[in-house]
Amino acid sequence: MTPKARSGAACARSSTPGRARTREDAVAGVNNDTIVAVVTPPGRGGVGIVRVSGPAARELGGKLFLSRRPGFSGLKPYRLHHGILTDGTGRHLDDVLAAFIPGPGSYTGEDVLEFNCHGSPAILRAAVAACLSLGARHARPGEFTKRAFLAGRMDLSQAQAVAELVAADTTASSGLALARLEGLMARRAVELRSALEALRVQICLAVDFPEDEVECMPPDAFLESVREVMASIRVLIDAHGRAAPFREGAMAVLTGPVNAGKSSLLNALVGRERAIVCDVPGTTRDFLEEQLDLDGLPVRLVDTAGLRRTDDPVEREGVARCLELVRQCRAVVLVLDGAAPFDRSGLEELLGPVPLEASRVLAAINKADLPPAADGPASVLEGAGMESVSVSARTGQGLDELCARLRRRFLSGGAIPDSEPVPNDREKALLADALDELGALAADLEAGVPPDLLGVRLETACALLDGITGAITPQAVLDAIFDGFCIGK
Repeated sequence: MTPKARSGAACARSSTPGRARTREDAVAGVNNDTIVAVVTPPGRGGVGIVRVSGPAARELGGKLFLSRRPGFSGLKPYRLHHGILTDGTGRHLDDVLAAFIPGPGSYTGEDVLEFNCHGSPAILRAAVAACLSLGARHARPGEFTKRAFLAGRMDLSQAQAVAELVAADTTASSGLALARLEGLMARRAVELRSALEALRVQICLAVDFPEDEVECMPPDAFLESVREVMASIRVLIDAHGRAAPFREGAMAVLTGPVNAGKSSLLNALVGRERAIVCDVPGTTRDFLEEQLDLDGLPVRLVDTAGLRRTDDPVEREGVARCLELVRQCRAVVLVLDGAAPFDRSGLEELLGPVPLEASRVLAAINKADLPPAADGPASVLEGAGMESVSVSARTGQGLDELCARLRRRFLSGGAIPDSEPVPNDREKALLADALDELGALAADLEAGVPPDLLGVRLETACALLDGITGAITPQAVLDAIFDGFCIGK
C-alpha cells in the first residue's frame, strides 16, 4: 500500500452517539438485584428446579434451607445438600436438594442458588414465592443467559446458541447449536476480524507515516488479502443456507389420487396410526401434519386430500388446501398405486392445477406387495423425468430408500460438517453487510481511492464482525435477542 497524505480519518474509532454499546456499557446498566425462576418446563414432573442468581443468593439459601445433616454449617459451594425447603417463617415446603455455586464460576457469573424440588407446580410456585418474600424478583425471559453474557461467561453467539439448543428437534439441529455454544462461530468471527485488523494496520502505516521509509503491503497483495476474507465470509453465508433445513425444518407434502395409500404411507413413516385409513375414496378431507426425523433432519410431513374432481364442498375445500400446500412446499411426494393402471393423461390431470418442476417431485409407487400393473405408473414417471421409488405402506418395503431420497432433496447443497461454523440469521445478516463493505473496499482499491477512506470501510466491517460476538452491539438488539428466550434460561 503506497503511503499518501495523512487525513487522520483512517485510524479513528467510530464515535456515532448512541449507535451501539460495548459489553462494559451494558454491564454498568445492570441492576444489582437478585432474580428467581423455575428453570424446568411447566407441568408436573419428577423434579422441578428453582434457580436464584444475584448477590443475595447465599443469604436466601441460609434463610430458606434446613439441612438434614447434624452439625450443618451452611451451604458449601459445589455440593448437593439434602434438606428441607421452608418459606422463611419455618413452614416446610418440600424435601429438596440444594446447591450453591459462587460467582464468577457459575452459569451467570454471579452467586447462584438452586433448589431441586419435587416437580409439583404448587411446590414450585411456593418456592418462588418464598424467594420473592425475601427480596428477589421474577427473572425476565432469558435473563440468566443475558447475565452470563454481560459477565463475560459467553459471547453473544454462544448466548443465542443456548436458545437454539433448547429449541432443537433433532440430534443434527442440536449438534449445530452445540457447536455454536462451544464457540465455533465466534472463533471464526474473531479470526476474520483479526485479518481485517491486520489490513487496517497497513492503512494506518500508510496514513500516519507518509514521509518515512516504512515498508507497506503492496496494493496487489492488499487487494488479494481483502478478497481472501471475502471468500471466507461467502463460505459462512453458504453454510447458513445449507443448514436452513436443520435449523428451520422442511416440509414435504403427500399428494396423489384417492385411494393410492397416502394415509397408510403417513402412518407407516411415523410408526403409528395417525391418519384414518379406509377403502372409501375421499376419507381424508383436511390435511394432517406429523413431524418426521430423517436422520437428524426435521421434516413436517403433510397428508392431504386425494386429488380428484368432486361435488362434495368439504372435499373440494380439502383439495384446494392440498394444492396450496403443494405450491408452498419444497418437496412433493406423489403417491401412486403401483397395482392400478396409470397413463400420461392421469399424471397431467393430477399435476395440471399446480405446475411442478420434476425436481420437486419424488414419486412413491405404493402397494409394492401386490403384483404390479402392466400399464402402471413407473414408465409414465420415467418419461416425465420424475424420480420414483417402489414402496409398500403395508410391509414397509422401500420406506428407508424413500426417506433417504427425500432427505437428499432437502440437502442438495451437502451436509454440514461438525467442524464447520454455521451462522444464525442475525449473524448471516452481519456477515452479508460486512461482505458488502469489503466489496466496496475492493472496488475503491482498484479505483485508487486514498488509504484514509479505505480505513473507514475496514472499520465498519470490523464493527459488523464485532456484532457477532457482542463486543459492540446495539442495546435494542440485545433486548430483542434475550426477550425471545423462555423464562428460566
